[in-house]
Amino acid sequence: MKNMMPMMVVMIIIIISSIVFAWQGINMHGQVVVEEAKFHELQSSYFIESKAVRDSAGTGSELNKNLVSIANYPSELLRLKLVGVGKILTGIFLLLFAILMALMAMPIRLGKIIKGNGH
Repeated sequence: MKNMMPMMVVMIIIIISSIVFAWQGINMHGQVVVEEAKFHELQSSYFIESKAVRDSAGTGSELNKNLVSIANYPSELLRLKLVGVGKILTGIFLLLFAILMALMAMPIRLGKIIKGNGH
């Protein structure tokens, strides 16, 4: 049992980290909906202005700042989506790795029990 303890600790750490990764990914995907709503609202407030007003906006004006925000939003949304999926997949991979470790340890432990050395 003493020689199996470090493996159990490693498995517990892997399982906890897999849950953390999956949780972070799910939260990032939850943020996408909120950020998309903000993005559409920002687009609506910018494009409601006439073309002449948008083109004549001065440098550093609120209208130009909105345009910069609109231009940056798609990359932020893409980051939230892709990094979120990556974190979810990393969590799934780590969980499957912990299961593989457990499945590989079972025959070793069972062999020790059958030989009588497991107690």
